[in-house]
Amino acid sequence: MLTFFLVSGGSLWLLAEFILSLLEKMQTQEILRMLRLPELGDLGQFFRSLSATTLMSMGALAAILAYWFTHRPKALQPPCNLLMQSEEVEDSDGARRSVIGDGPQLLTHYYDDARTMYQVFRRGLRISGNGPCLGFRKLKQPYQWLSYQEVADRAEFLGSGLLQHNCRASTDQFIGVFAQNRPEWIIAELACYTYSMVVVPLYDTLGPGAIRYIINTADISTVIVDKPQKAQLLLEHVERKETPGLKLIILMEPFEEALKDRGQECGVVLKSMQAVEDCGQQNHRVPVPPKPSDLSIVCFTSGTTGNPKGAMLTHGNVVADFSGFLKVTESQWAPTCADVHISYLPLAHMFERMVQSVVYCHGGRVGFFQGDIRLLSDDMKALCPTIFPVVPRLLNRMYDKIFSQANTPLKRWLLEFAAKRKQAEVRSGIIRNDSIWDELFFHKVQASLGGCVRMIVTGAAPASPTVLGFLRAALGCQVYEGYGQTECTAGCTFTTPGDWTSGHVGAPLPCNHIKLIDVEELNYWASKGEGEICVRGPNVFKGYLKDSDKTKEALDSDGWLHTGDIGRWLPAGTLKIIDRKKHIFKLAQGEYIAPEKIENIYIRSEPVAQIYVHGDSLQAFLVGIVVPDPEVMPSWAQKRGIEGTYAELCANKELKKAILEDMVRLGKESGLHSFEQVKAIHIHCDMFSVQNGLLTPTLKAKRPELREYFKKQIEELYSPSM
Repeated sequence: MLTFFLVSGGSLWLLAEFILSLLEKMQTQEILRMLRLPELGDLGQFFRSLSATTLMSMGALAAILAYWFTHRPKALQPPCNLLMQSEEVEDSDGARRSVIGDGPQLLTHYYDDARTMYQVFRRGLRISGNGPCLGFRKLKQPYQWLSYQEVADRAEFLGSGLLQHNCRASTDQFIGVFAQNRPEWIIAELACYTYSMVVVPLYDTLGPGAIRYIINTADISTVIVDKPQKAQLLLEHVERKETPGLKLIILMEPFEEALKDRGQECGVVLKSMQAVEDCGQQNHRVPVPPKPSDLSIVCFTSGTTGNPKGAMLTHGNVVADFSGFLKVTESQWAPTCADVHISYLPLAHMFERMVQSVVYCHGGRVGFFQGDIRLLSDDMKALCPTIFPVVPRLLNRMYDKIFSQANTPLKRWLLEFAAKRKQAEVRSGIIRNDSIWDELFFHKVQASLGGCVRMIVTGAAPASPTVLGFLRAALGCQVYEGYGQTECTAGCTFTTPGDWTSGHVGAPLPCNHIKLIDVEELNYWASKGEGEICVRGPNVFKGYLKDSDKTKEALDSDGWLHTGDIGRWLPAGTLKIIDRKKHIFKLAQGEYIAPEKIENIYIRSEPVAQIYVHGDSLQAFLVGIVVPDPEVMPSWAQKRGIEGTYAELCANKELKKAILEDMVRLGKESGLHSFEQVKAIHIHCDMFSVQNGLLTPTLKAKRPELREYFKKQIEELYSPSM
């Protein structure tokens, strides 16, 4: 056995690590007794009595341990004192700033030659040496790549073609892009930037009414779409005279002549993207690059009520935001041309676009998924990405799947033991994927992501500390959490490298200040380190398009963005999200309720996948709609002696009672008042989703829609018989 392990350095390391993990907590005399060795004072006589074979075996063991000590992993060195990650800004009414940076000035850019999104791409083109840029694949096929120069050329041709079709090289020229993630999306975006036009993303889940609203509000005359079905949807609006300004639809995919004729009948020209590029190649125009202060994108946020709001973001906003990310991570993670990003989160949202901007700026590659989220793992295995942005819901699914495979008590115990060993390393600053625990337990999940991931970034919603802590260990790569919203481009706080604790969203980015202000009705006071989160800096948007009232609600006269989220400063200078100012309501007895805070506590219940907490001013207590996790609930129920299919379990009254008791237990442990606890729940067996209209595209609950959808069940929960 020892001979085998001595053959391979890697195996030698693993054996040593395993031995040390078993012995590290034992006292010296205990170890000697376990090995049946004498006390320390008798060692000389003992060694003289040993045979040559025994001495050789002990020497081999000593060599193993020596090898481990000389090759053991080193802890990451954090870029600042982790006990003081932010500091107060002088004369700022309590605002705090990152301690990472070159001085008190807020960061506006990271590279002098990349101050606009046009320059960002040109920098990537130069430093990549015209390397591969955009990748795509067909089912069971390898990725095919467009080079940086091909993308740049096609963008210039498309932009020139747009100018030939009555578009202007101006920041008041808005171009709609209505497509799923794919290379043509990026080519269309870059075409706009090359000629100082502004991108306005559209997406299906906004609904037809919202798409009509955006086209009219932004005066969009040209929309670039991927599929004929979307062109048909746009033509229906024109035929009903709902979008009279729409004049040109450009299709990425082939379409039938009948669709072109239909457009002609209502005054809309339909052309293929290739035809417009060919036209631009024959009538090439010199690029008209934008300035940092120019608009780059109007990102309409889906919201949970009313019409979407068009957040106006400049090139400078976007560059400042990703520069803050680069500054925070520069000591531990330097992006290069070798980095690969998997693009599957919607490009219509700023989180995905920010990550891609970092990749392009450094000459890296972006590979697009096939369009079916069920094939994402297959795409990742083919692409082998190094950067993987995620939303918490995906992390939860990964976590549940790992534990669902540990289907016996022994397997679960071993998995939890391995996770604790890795988590201990993470807490000491060691991030790696080559330990014995990785080889034995976590190799498969790492391989399912392609085996090369070195950075995961999560955002868009709160991540469970339990899930985040486990996956930091299991995935063996740096996992960062950020917080922000479209109005501050994407992020305003970010995990500091080396701080792998959970339960907070990091410190302010070097591109913005953050302060907390009083929220009197919820009893949050800035003097106690709690209040509404406000952000100010070069990453904060310019306002909502043609909506001065909503702009004044979001931006005060001093330029502070009021987020509507409630935060608390932790002793280390990091921010914890504890509540939400919006969606607050009163119960009949006058108590204020913030349902999202309660939902964030209840979601930690093991069998609960989704929950909607409901209440109103005519009722004295709260009720809830619970969607159990189909992978976790059956085993959870079985432990309580309840058997059945998923559908049968959802209808089981005994199980419903058990789930409610578990939720209430968590509520008590988290300090919820009695009036904040739900008194009755309804079990629903279908997930809330974007497709059924109960979640926004960023996977936030659409509360009015949920209230209407479950109107009957809510009435039953409030009925006296319940």
